[in-house]
Amino acid sequence: MAADKPHMNLAVIGHIDHGKSTFVGRLMFDAGAVAPHIIEKFREEAKQKGKESFAFAWVMDSLKEERERGITIDIAHKRFDTDKFYFTVVDCPGHRDFVKNMITGASQADAAVLVVAAPDGVMAQTKEHIFLSRTLGINQLIVAINKMDAVEYSEARYKEVVEQVSGILKMIGYKPSEIPFIPTSAFYGDNIVKLSDKTPWYKGPSIMDSLNNLKEPSKPSNLPLRVPVEDAYTISGIGTVPVGRVETGIMKKGDKIVFMPGGASGEVKSIEMHHEEIPQALPGDNIGWNVRGIGKADVRRGDVCGPVDNPPKVADEFVGQIVVLQHPSAITAGYTPVFHAHTSQTACQLISLDKKLDPKTGQVKEENPTFLKAGDAAIVTIKPTKPMVIEPVKEIPQLGRFAIRDMGMTIAAGMCMSVKQR
Repeated sequence: MAADKPHMNLAVIGHIDHGKSTFVGRLMFDAGAVAPHIIEKFREEAKQKGKESFAFAWVMDSLKEERERGITIDIAHKRFDTDKFYFTVVDCPGHRDFVKNMITGASQADAAVLVVAAPDGVMAQTKEHIFLSRTLGINQLIVAINKMDAVEYSEARYKEVVEQVSGILKMIGYKPSEIPFIPTSAFYGDNIVKLSDKTPWYKGPSIMDSLNNLKEPSKPSNLPLRVPVEDAYTISGIGTVPVGRVETGIMKKGDKIVFMPGGASGEVKSIEMHHEEIPQALPGDNIGWNVRGIGKADVRRGDVCGPVDNPPKVADEFVGQIVVLQHPSAITAGYTPVFHAHTSQTACQLISLDKKLDPKTGQVKEENPTFLKAGDAAIVTIKPTKPMVIEPVKEIPQLGRFAIRDMGMTIAAGMCMSVKQR
């Protein structure tokens, strides 16, 4: 077990069909995480279905339906190692209906690779994913300009796409000068592990080098324990086993914990990660943990586990700072969209629009505005329609961010400034 290497969660984001799954499959294959005979098997299967280029993608898209449709649905967690880190890949779906999975996926990531196809350049979702990564607190980004083989490894086209992507990155506060833009062909493996002779004009790092150059995220283990529940299973002979990622704090065997908003409490009997039992779990670990005294009905996706003496905050209302990404008309007080925060999806009402901000400076432009439209930043007061856990971003940043969705799209993204508890 490579527990001696620091762990990083890597989100792979970008527009549908820009080659994310193939990119991840190739990365894992080249990192030695996938045996060659498995790729061979997928190659044969793909050939028979007339989808030869999908062989690497199928490493990730192991769900049957995804193979039939050729798209990525749920977030698949896969592991691979570089010299410096061991990574869990959170392969985020690019398809529109799956943005909500993308939100829960990205909110778990320490760094992201944005895959942009060279022939298409920036697409609607490329923008949305960059925006979300920023709001969800991903500070380290690598840009893979993929499918270079489809533009004959043209340096001019590479530069055009770099220019396009840089424009958006700058707009929302990333510094393009600090981000590697790597020309790749995931299908042929160019510039993934080592530099390719097909791009002699490119002198930067390979994808693997860039991954090794990432900074290790600070482990928020000094904060109180918070584990948002992704799912809960009943395993015969063991009992109820919630699964999720430790966002902050440390979980040890014997800890007395509580699940909010429900309030069921119990004692941690055992903790497992990658199918091995571990004595304690740290921030960033994707775990399953068995709790004495908890039944299947007591815990569900969207709950947050914390210590009995410092339970997760359940909001009666909260104040949020939001940025409106898109809305067909205007947002007014009384609007009730769905808020996605950590693993919870809860309808919440905007009970008042308090201040409109200048998105560039953050200064107040208008008190109590009557409406908000795309591009506006604002402070708003929010009331969940049912109990939900959210924490002020200044106290527990990992549980303070959210995205707002309605009509099948991400309307806004934001962070929680303060909580009025129930």
